[in-house]
Amino acid sequence: MSRSNPVSLPSYDELPLAARGGRSAWGLFGPDDQIGMLNTVTPEVTAAAAKLVSTGEVFPMDLPLDYFDPPLFGRTAAEITVKIGVGERGLDEVYNNFNPQSSSQWDSLAHVAYDQEAFFNGATLDEVVTGKRATIGYWAQHGLATRGVLLDLERSAAAEGRGYDPGSAYTFSVEDVERARVASGVDFREGDVIILRTGFTSWYAGLEPAERERISTRADLRACGLEHSEEMVRYLWNTHAAAFASDAPSLEVWPMEPGEEHFPFGMLHRFLLGQFGQGIGELWALDGLAERCVELNRYEFFLTSAPLNYVGGIGSTANALAIL
Repeated sequence: MSRSNPVSLPSYDELPLAARGGRSAWGLFGPDDQIGMLNTVTPEVTAAAAKLVSTGEVFPMDLPLDYFDPPLFGRTAAEITVKIGVGERGLDEVYNNFNPQSSSQWDSLAHVAYDQEAFFNGATLDEVVTGKRATIGYWAQHGLATRGVLLDLERSAAAEGRGYDPGSAYTFSVEDVERARVASGVDFREGDVIILRTGFTSWYAGLEPAERERISTRADLRACGLEHSEEMVRYLWNTHAAAFASDAPSLEVWPMEPGEEHFPFGMLHRFLLGQFGQGIGELWALDGLAERCVELNRYEFFLTSAPLNYVGGIGSTANALAIL
């Protein structure tokens, strides 16, 4: 893996051991830290990222709220009621059953614990559900404006004759991710948002309604994603990225392996969110951006995102833009 800036943070193997396996970044930014690796997005990092803007083209990376119909993982679909005001000259609306993670989304650091009540930086379940620790509002109050890097796993695999089914439990190895990075010509920098395109959302668009219904449950969904291994955990931490995002449902391969026999590496969420403080974006709209990156032969851009400013929130719509 190549980096273009001096490493100022510890490598994975320099981190202290976590309680039940793997390594931990708890306390890296102090005992009261609530935003994890978002701390690496400093004013200097944002200013440098803004200089990447050349064409001024803007690519929103949020799919429609109802793109996944029904929503995956059995999540609820939003019911939107338009209210007509006095004199029929003003409108507003009410969202019912709105799950901000039913389409393009962020997982907050409070979404998944490392183990039992061991949420990021030692937060307890009670501290999370009462909004005192690690929830999405802390990210919202910081804001996110940094360099985005696109790694096109689908195009990289196709170029090597390695086609795959995005709707299967196809697993990307560290070597697969590295090949896509080399193909993009980018080096990682501290504070990046690294975005992985797998082709899942475009695959989903071609499904018949009955198949969409079938795979909407956790039990029947299959989706490509990153492998469950310490090698992958090590690689992801060593990028020193602020966050990762993809167009797949869980970034990592689905199904996860949550059982005790696979602990702790059967779920990457445990480490990225629960130990490292690196956010996870899922189900992002990447196809148009990827096509333009190919045309420009440029895979880095200015990325902005404004998560929902709700201190007790567990997730958020992505609200993400790539500016070329």
